[in-house]
Amino acid sequence: MSAAPERPLLARLAWFAALWAGGVLSVAAVGLVLRLWLKP
Repeated sequence: MSAAPERPLLARLAWFAALWAGGVLSVAAVGLVLRLWLKP
């Protein structure tokens, strides 16, 4: 595994980071909408 190429690892890390950021942003957006919607 020490001879693994670098590019697939970087692509996988970039894809995982993009997926993680998208999930965090969607959760934050849903929370903000719910907070504004349920505001008394």
